[in-house]
Amino acid sequence: MITVENLRKTFGGFHAVDGASLTIEKGTITGLIGPNGAGKTTLFNVIAGVLQPSAGRVTMAGEDITGLAPHDLFHKGLLRTFQIAHEFSSMTCRENLMMVPGNQAGESLWNTWFGRKRIANEERALRAKADEVLDFLTVSHLADHKAGQISGGQKKLLELGRTMMVDARIVFLDEVGAGVNRTLLNTIGDAIQRLNRERNYTFVVIEHDMDFIGRLCDPVICMAEGKVLATGTLDEIKANEQVIEAYLGTGLKNKEQVATA
Repeated sequence: MITVENLRKTFGGFHAVDGASLTIEKGTITGLIGPNGAGKTTLFNVIAGVLQPSAGRVTMAGEDITGLAPHDLFHKGLLRTFQIAHEFSSMTCRENLMMVPGNQAGESLWNTWFGRKRIANEERALRAKADEVLDFLTVSHLADHKAGQISGGQKKLLELGRTMMVDARIVFLDEVGAGVNRTLLNTIGDAIQRLNRERNYTFVVIEHDMDFIGRLCDPVICMAEGKVLATGTLDEIKANEQVIEAYLGTGLKNKEQVATA
């Protein structure tokens, strides 16, 4: 689905992503882990078009998408969420979902005068779709709540719901579990697995919670200092000498220390 080749992103003299190469297979839930400052979020931002790469290449299903703008990637089915949810706080949860699809009839001044029936029909369909998504995520009771007034975990679910309002092919989730209680995190994990199994979504997940990564992700990619250190199952990653050193600052192969990392 995604191939990254020798990707680099520099800020002045700092190499945030330093020659990273990796492959994301279609239909997988891939975990991306690494110490703070490893370059994970910067890598996401470059792939998703938020930042322009300094060098390297990104392809999606064989098509070169290097440096494409986020809205162009959106229409190709590549979406991402952020560590801090970006909801429209004064709008309801349902309205937040309804506004996701692009090129809506109501965006045309002509249609506001002469295409009101078309707008009304489209809005009914979007409302029904939004309610279906909220039900899928088990948060239909929040449909009419202002998005700015729901909890942080519920906002993460709402962001996941946005990806369901369009034909997403691959979704990049940046620390979906940050600040989320365990019950809601389990709900989010269930939704990710169902979208993967039932709708063939491909996911890439940045997360520091190793239990969450272990439950969802195979393979797991570990980054450090802007580079890809290792790829494999979580058990293989935990046993990797370079990964142990990146997390613990030592090359000791102590299994208890690795499991804790």
